[in-house]
Amino acid sequence: MSGTPPELPIVVLDALMPKAQRLVVNRRGSMVWEVESHRGRYAVKVGYPIEATADWPAQPWTALAPAREGAVLYRLGLDDFAYGEWELGTWNFQPWHEGPDLYELWKPCREPDSRTEPHTGAALGCVEALAELHGKGWAHGDVQPAHFIIGPDRTHLIDLALARGGHVPEGYDFPFRGCLVHYEAPEIARSVLATGEAEPTQEADVYALGASLLISATGRRAVEYPDDASRPEQRRAVASGKRRPVKVDGELGELVHAMLSPAPGDRPTIYEVGKALS
Repeated sequence: MSGTPPELPIVVLDALMPKAQRLVVNRRGSMVWEVESHRGRYAVKVGYPIEATADWPAQPWTALAPAREGAVLYRLGLDDFAYGEWELGTWNFQPWHEGPDLYELWKPCREPDSRTEPHTGAALGCVEALAELHGKGWAHGDVQPAHFIIGPDRTHLIDLALARGGHVPEGYDFPFRGCLVHYEAPEIARSVLATGEAEPTQEADVYALGASLLISATGRRAVEYPDDASRPEQRRAVASGKRRPVKVDGELGELVHAMLSPAPGDRPTIYEVGKALS
C-alpha cells in the first residue's frame, strides 16, 4: 500500500457519506480516520496485512483487527457502530470521542521542576472505564495511556481489538501475542517469550493501568531497559519481575506500587483501586 494515497474503502463511504474526513493514523497494517457524517462524528479503522521485511515477519492479523474489534463491540452490547470486509482486510466505524488521552493530559506533571500533581479525578475516570469492561467479564489486553480518552463527561477506553471475554467469529479471531511491552505484566511477557502467545487477564490489565499511570505522571517506564532494546530484550526485563521504584507521591503512588506487583494475585482488583481512589 506504500506509494499510494490511502483512501476509505467504498463500502465505508457508502455507509457514512462523509462531509469531511481526516487521516489520523497511518502505520503498518492500520489506518484511522476521523469522519464527519450526516450521522455524526466517527472513528473509522481500516486494517490490511503487513508484508514481511528484513526486520519484521509478516503480520496477517492486522487485516482482521478492525472486524475483531467490531465483534467485541457487538458482544458488549454497544450500538452505533458497524464492521465488515474490504478487498485488503477489514474495517469498522464507531463514535469518535473528543479529548486528550491520559499521557497528553498529564504532560504538565512531567515538565522539569514541575509542581503539578497528577489529578486523581483523571486516574479515577480511567479506573471506572476499565472497571466497566471488567464488570462485563472481559479483559482489554492492550491497556496503555493512549487508549484512555478523557472526555468532558466521562473517560472512554478505546481500541478493543485484543480484548478477550466472549465469543468472536472464528474468521476474525487471532492469537494474542502480547501488546506494547512497556505495559505488559511479567506473566504475559513470560508466556510470550516461552510460547509466542499469552492470555489477556483482568489482573494483567490492572498492571498495565498501573504502568500507564506511572509513565503518564513521571515519563518513566515501570521497568528499566535501554531505549533501543529489542522486543525480546524488553520482555526479558519485564519477565524478571524487577522494576523501578514508584516515584509518585501520596495515595496514588501507593496504589500504583500495588498495581505493579509482580504476582497477579497480589494486585488489587480494578474495583479495589476505584474504591481507594474515590
